[in-house]
Amino acid sequence: MINIAVCGANGKMGQQVIKAVNEADDMTVVARIDINNGEFATIKDAKNSVNIDVLVDFTQPKSIYENALYCLNNNINIVIGTTGLSDEQIDELEKLSGKQNTGCFIAPNFSTGAVLMMKFAQIAAKYFNNAEIIELHHNQKKDAPSGTAIKTAQLMAGVNDNLAAGNCVETETINGARGANSYNNIHIHSVRMPGFMASQEVIFGSNGQTLKIRHDSTDRECYMDGVLRAVRYTNEHKIFVYGLDNIL
Repeated sequence: MINIAVCGANGKMGQQVIKAVNEADDMTVVARIDINNGEFATIKDAKNSVNIDVLVDFTQPKSIYENALYCLNNNINIVIGTTGLSDEQIDELEKLSGKQNTGCFIAPNFSTGAVLMMKFAQIAAKYFNNAEIIELHHNQKKDAPSGTAIKTAQLMAGVNDNLAAGNCVETETINGARGANSYNNIHIHSVRMPGFMASQEVIFGSNGQTLKIRHDSTDRECYMDGVLRAVRYTNEHKIFVYGLDNIL
């Protein structure tokens, strides 16, 4: 039996994770951690009271890095669903995971459909020289662009050196009108609005044609299969992994 701690237990994703773990035959929730009326207020409090095999973190961008450092330095395997980590922070966590022989699994998106969308975009990027990403989330999401958009852009940039080929010299009359210019000139546009949960569209263009690849999440339940896969993998292998696609 895998002992699971959930950090951010009272949040919408945290509650969904607890439900999914309770329905699994091979794992159990031993700690519900949340600064707002949680069973434990901090990871340290939980560690001092119960044995934790894997901690699942769905908290806030401002706290995830410190949470991850604490877990890795205290031999707690961690599965991270909170986005907002910088490339430099991810590199540091990868190094620390290897040094401590403790698992660290970071996934910008745990939905299998979103993972497929990212892989399809990576394939398409080989054949188009122009592409942009539009990601749409609810208006309580604090980081922008989304981790999914960043991961998608990284995958696309890995197979194409310039995804704004042939564009004219541009002038923004309103700053930011063209979105964020990310890896290899892939523009990312972030929408935050009530009514959305999580959606992403990747648009490719060439002379005479466009291709659109889109994924929509309509219920948080779609992430749970990926979360449980990550928990089992991390508990067994105790290595660093970035992206659910690496274990599917």
